[in-house]
Amino acid sequence: MTESVKQKKIVVYKSVPDDVLAWLKEHADVVEVDGRQRDQLVAALKDADGAIGASVHITPDMLDGNTRLKALSTISVGYDNFDVPDLTRRGILLAHTPDVLTESTADTVFSLILATARRIVELADWVKAGHWKHSVGPDEYGVDVQGKTLGIIGMGRIGGAVARRAALGFNMRVLYANRSANERAEKAYNAQRVSQSELLAQADFVCLQVPLTPDTRRMIGAAELRAMKQNAILINASRGATVDEAALIEALRAGTIRGAGLDVFETEPLPADSPLLKMPNVVALPHIGSATHETRHAMAQNAAENLIAALDGTLANNIVNRDVLGS
Repeated sequence: MTESVKQKKIVVYKSVPDDVLAWLKEHADVVEVDGRQRDQLVAALKDADGAIGASVHITPDMLDGNTRLKALSTISVGYDNFDVPDLTRRGILLAHTPDVLTESTADTVFSLILATARRIVELADWVKAGHWKHSVGPDEYGVDVQGKTLGIIGMGRIGGAVARRAALGFNMRVLYANRSANERAEKAYNAQRVSQSELLAQADFVCLQVPLTPDTRRMIGAAELRAMKQNAILINASRGATVDEAALIEALRAGTIRGAGLDVFETEPLPADSPLLKMPNVVALPHIGSATHETRHAMAQNAAENLIAALDGTLANNIVNRDVLGS
């Protein structure tokens, strides 16, 4: 690492493991702030060369007046907290961590499939409440996962990892809708690329694995929910705003679909008065897709390395706005 990079100032606006923080301090001057305190973060960014963090919406006005900022590194695969075109216009590189969280997030997705199908949370609460006084009957039955049809909207890294679990582990038929073909999934898991309308009509489980963009915002609304099988289950571990939450609540109330397994929501944390919390056919998780000790550490280390390499001019991978390299 060059001496010039060691003199760079970077802002850490989300807590990172101690060893990752120590590593950053070996390579730059580090300022730690609580990203939830907007004024503190804006002040720290004024003369920073780079910043690393997550779960904070970085708006263009927060960067005004800074002529030194060269790179931002998010400890996540998603980057909807940033105005990417604005960063590119400013010549600010944005890096993310797309690879290290794939398997743990796919585990979370499949746990939602199993939990909703077999009513795990609902029946665990039923037992704890003292209602288990006889052998279970049809009122407590769930539905099978094995041999069913899984529809994946968005066949990227995580979608492919979910497809592998479904096809090889549970003998599921895998359908997917994606802008481009995923030849690896087709060859390895016999996945079949179909239109979104075909997928919604045929899938027993509809799994969203798309980034949040203008095209994907509320891509699942009332019409799409009506197009699903009445016995189908919606799984969303991508971004909450990809689903019209009000329409989903109405569909669950009306029995339009069987249930939902959700790790993400339009508003996070989920408000205490959300109707979703009172629905027995909903499994709601607190956005834990990649939340394991091992994966979160790997993400923080990856994001730290991305930032320092970006400031050094050597970052080749994990770049969101590659056009900035030519600016």
